[in-house]
Amino acid sequence: MKKKPEELRSHRWFGVNDLRSFGHRSRTAQMGYDRTDYAGKPVIAIINTWSDINHCHTHFKQRVEEVKRGVWQAGGFPLEMPAMALAETMQKPTTMMYRNFLAMETEELLRSYPADGAVIMGGCDKTTPALIMGATSMNLPTIYIPAGPMLNSHWRDQTLGSGSDTWKYWDELRAGRITQNDWNDIEDTIARSPGTCMTMGTAATMMSLAEVLGFTLPGYSSIPAPDSNHARMATMTGKRIVEMVWDDLKPRDFLSRGSFDNAITTLMAMGGSTNAIVHLVAMAGRAGLPFPLERYNEISAKTPVIANVRPSGSKYLMEDFFYAGGLRALLNQLRDLLDLSAKTVNGKTLGENIEGAKVWNADVILPRDKPLKASGGIVMLRGNLAPDGAVIKTSAADPKLMQHTGRAVVFEDYNDMAARIDTDELDVDANCVLVLKMSGPLGGPGFPEWGMLPMPKKLIKQGVKDMVRLSDGRMSGTSYGTCILHVAPEAFVGGPLAFVQNGDLIELDVEKRALNLKVPEAELAKRKAAWKRPPIKYERGYGAIFSRHVKQANEGCDFDFLEGTAPIPDPEIH
Repeated sequence: MKKKPEELRSHRWFGVNDLRSFGHRSRTAQMGYDRTDYAGKPVIAIINTWSDINHCHTHFKQRVEEVKRGVWQAGGFPLEMPAMALAETMQKPTTMMYRNFLAMETEELLRSYPADGAVIMGGCDKTTPALIMGATSMNLPTIYIPAGPMLNSHWRDQTLGSGSDTWKYWDELRAGRITQNDWNDIEDTIARSPGTCMTMGTAATMMSLAEVLGFTLPGYSSIPAPDSNHARMATMTGKRIVEMVWDDLKPRDFLSRGSFDNAITTLMAMGGSTNAIVHLVAMAGRAGLPFPLERYNEISAKTPVIANVRPSGSKYLMEDFFYAGGLRALLNQLRDLLDLSAKTVNGKTLGENIEGAKVWNADVILPRDKPLKASGGIVMLRGNLAPDGAVIKTSAADPKLMQHTGRAVVFEDYNDMAARIDTDELDVDANCVLVLKMSGPLGGPGFPEWGMLPMPKKLIKQGVKDMVRLSDGRMSGTSYGTCILHVAPEAFVGGPLAFVQNGDLIELDVEKRALNLKVPEAELAKRKAAWKRPPIKYERGYGAIFSRHVKQANEGCDFDFLEGTAPIPDPEIH
């Protein structure tokens, strides 16, 4: 049953004949609007994460106008509301520190203003989960606009992928195999258009998962940012949100355990970013759907990696993925592994939305019987070194290192690592395990992407391309290598990682999902007794809120007071 105009949330602001509504209407007139522009119409808040500093969202200044066009055409009243941009690489110490900030901002913008529905615009890594977390908590009709990937980049005869080739050629420069001029050329060419990273990094992963969760219209998550289809998508999204308001279709109406199982399946099949593990836990928590880490291993074990997109793949990028059929085609290959009854923002099921989608390039989206990896693209590990879990992206790691025991080379923090990693004095060989402490949610602080530790310079010169690297931090979805991440509890709070010393043996066994420190319990107890927790790094401001309330990696790093579905009343209007 459709809503009536007087049932709109905005009616409390604009439709009442009292002093306060007089003020709301008169100030709206001050902005050049006539009451016929909004009276009895859904007010659509467009939460736009554009800013001059956000390189991924440079086209959002135009896209928001295209969203407005769709809202107007459908009989709604659009209002753009800028929110924190979270520009990956630019924002320090890390955008992850501010994911929850944007989630809170989104929720409170929607609660405190006369919004009947919302269009949330994001794409740059942490904007997608933040916007969805805030919108889910507020639970108004909401639809998501993905920024889309940038176009493929080219240097000489090479197709460059953002992030992945940055690490690759940085090592080449350090080893002296390319010149500074070569490096400068790569710097000038690797990002050639608006949009997010065109590798299957965190941005592409989270945009895809937003579609699978039901937040976008079908097929929209991987359209390249400069493609004219992207502009048309924005207008169609604006039209649809008005319909969603009248239908009262809200995030918690379509989010389900099946939706999140679908998201995990998609993550594994794409060889997506390990960051999605943390974000999915947090997003599910906002919907009141706790997700144990074991669920990831259950789904990973039966899901093949079929997206031949870097860094898990060897050649293709997101532009290629889109023209090969995109996410709908990939999902249609996985129908038997999906909950096809899961609902989406267009009012149809996921199964209906992917029906008939075809793969146009079987070298990009691989057949089920010819996967990159039969299963286990991302694996959760446990053991005495990670009692609350750790993660490894096996699809982007050296298969020869999946069962490995090596001597720990320990860096107490990032500065320690940066000071010593390239020195000739570093006692390291290819069989060692590099260990970085103090890179977790509190240790970083903010859970920075330090987990792809650089290869020691002396080993690069020897031709060594990978080794086991372990930390309580994250790594970019564009990264690769045998990196064990998200070790929980983190070192800062006295997790076992805090007590690892140089020379300790660390055992990794991916098949057994095990990560263990081969040190006697008595010795570990002795080290623990001598350990002192470091002081928190922020005594005031948002940093203090973060330090007091952020949860550990295995819990999604949300704030403890933001989880769940406890109702918060709309504000009184006096």
